[in-house]
Amino acid sequence: MAEVKVDCLYKPELDPEFVPAVLWNREYRKLAASVADSLKIAITLERSNGAVSRFDTVLLPETEEYAALNLRYVERIVKFMLWSFGGWHVTIAGAPKVAEGLARLYSADGERAFDYQVMGERIYDRPFTVDSCAYEAAAPEKKVAMKLGGHFEGCRIGFDLGGSDRKCAAVKDGETLHSEEVVWDPYFQSDINYHYEGILDSLKRAAAKLPRVDAIGGSAAGVYVENQPRIASLFRGIPEGDFATKVRPIFLEIAKEFPGVPFVVLNDGEVTALAGAISFKCNSLIGLAMGTSEAVGYVTPEGNLTDYLNELAFAPIDYRTVNPPCDEWSGDAGVGAMYLSQQAVGRLVKTAGFDFPADTKLPEILKLVQKAMAENDSRAAAIYRTIGRYLGYALAHYADFYDLKNLLLLGRVSSGEGGSIIIEEAQKLLKEAFPELGIQFHLPDETFKRHGQAVIAATL
Repeated sequence: MAEVKVDCLYKPELDPEFVPAVLWNREYRKLAASVADSLKIAITLERSNGAVSRFDTVLLPETEEYAALNLRYVERIVKFMLWSFGGWHVTIAGAPKVAEGLARLYSADGERAFDYQVMGERIYDRPFTVDSCAYEAAAPEKKVAMKLGGHFEGCRIGFDLGGSDRKCAAVKDGETLHSEEVVWDPYFQSDINYHYEGILDSLKRAAAKLPRVDAIGGSAAGVYVENQPRIASLFRGIPEGDFATKVRPIFLEIAKEFPGVPFVVLNDGEVTALAGAISFKCNSLIGLAMGTSEAVGYVTPEGNLTDYLNELAFAPIDYRTVNPPCDEWSGDAGVGAMYLSQQAVGRLVKTAGFDFPADTKLPEILKLVQKAMAENDSRAAAIYRTIGRYLGYALAHYADFYDLKNLLLLGRVSSGEGGSIIIEEAQKLLKEAFPELGIQFHLPDETFKRHGQAVIAATL
């Protein structure tokens, strides 16, 4: 049985079994290139509006000896692409046996049933499918870019919906005339009118401060397709059976209160990335927030947003096969949320030598580790150094799929002295192991803070 061996020179201090996806993939491709009769294949994902993402690579021959290795390589790439770009229709061009194995995994009763259901009916309103074709018949890439953001002219409203408050701003020709924060509790409200009336109230209060409304832009956690929530924690209290009829159309209904006014709602990660691009005057930028989970947004080299999902909390970055950390929601192993969020801190505290009560919640664990770091506790420093290695390897992996030159790092895990250690460790790893990437790190400055999520949303 063929296998890929990875020599990880910069192992995460508290997690030496970590197998960086970027290194495993490179070693696999080296092995494939060294074998006679290797195959050229293309992986394509089709999503809304006919958009297609494509990844070309090389595969070991489709023999029994290489079958398991080939499927693992392609499946992990497909999983990453699904949660970075999105798609309901996967085509494997040039490897029919791999396509058959993939279809079994991504089925209603397969190992990837979660992805099958979410990527199919939940997000894209159609059955999730896996097909095969000849390499020469693979669809070309077709990108959909959105020239959103940076429009400060005219009278605009921007809003940002969080779990504990909703923010709304009125902006006229780039000047903020009104900005307010209203406390609310949307998570467990079972009546959609609570959400509808709260959002509309904020918008009308902002509109009252403007002579007219030329455009409205919004930011909220979750997956949004054509202004419709497909997965969104803000509406978790709404019964599942009512999601399609009551949650999906909520912003379409709110927009009717402002006839003729352009209305856009995006994932908050996208708006954060856009805010970073505007504040730091740079593109090819990923905004990455290490919070309760991992939140990501992306701005293209041209300064545009895309129709990508960028839900990299579900995208694999660790390929270990023995006792890998598993995400309890998706059931998958080695995904970003387990390494670049509070969950990483919670996983590492025991190995670092801390002994917190078993019922200590993740936010409290993070506070205790931050307090220890402020007291120069070497155990806390080891946790942050480990996360820094995770981040460095993750960014190198992301660069295989994104045109990535800049990183905006946010979130509570990256705050304080611990955050400085994370950045230092990640930068050192990237410089020594991946010098060709040249990724520049950016932290929120006062300009960024002053703009605010809601104000930037107004420029969409």
